Amino acid sequence: MSGPIRLLLADDHPVVRAGLRAVLDTERDLLVVAEAPTAERAVRLAASEAFDVVLMDLQFGQRMMHGSEATAAITARPGAPRVLVLTTYDTDADILAAVEAGASGYLLKDAPPEELAAAVRTAAAGQSALAPTVAHRLMDRMRTPAQALTRRELEVLQLVGDGLSNQQISQELFLSQATVKSHLVHIYAKLGVDSRTSAVAAATARRLIRR
Repeated sequence: MSGPIRLLLADDHPVVRAGLRAVLDTERDLLVVAEAPTAERAVRLAASEAFDVVLMDLQFGQRMMHGSEATAAITARPGAPRVLVLTTYDTDADILAAVEAGASGYLLKDAPPEELAAAVRTAAAGQSALAPTVAHRLMDRMRTPAQALTRRELEVLQLVGDGLSNQQISQELFLSQATVKSHLVHIYAKLGVDSRTSAVAAATARRLIRR
């Protein structure tokens, strides 16, 4: 790649963006070109300017576009930049959503500066850049596919954990209530529980969903 790797920082916290810029600016081959305080802004910038890698947070506040949605929108375009998710969350629900949306990498915000810089270079080169703990969780899912919750089951369970009723979940995910109930039956069986409360508790303990 000729010239520096051009970066877009997408995070709703100014202090986080400033910290990332300070770290990345010390690397001669990395150049922070722009910042986005919202996922929507990141999508617009990625469509109008030339970037090599977008560093994408996942959470941008309630009722705001999620980082995974933005990742899917960005990577769907021809010649799109690579997206490297940089977040505090390492649950199965978040990891699967980001990877299925097209993220080239998934890194946690507590990663040391040298690991962050290396991940950016790896993503820019078109290779997978996964934090060791994230790669380990994905490998565990591959080893025990029968017990692993699907992405849709994780979505349903996350909404249960957020306090939504079956009717609200069906509206949120555009599913029938019968389908939501079917997902819950499968979730209970896989987790070895018999109630919504127990399912949420078990999933939280296993870091499958956020609380």
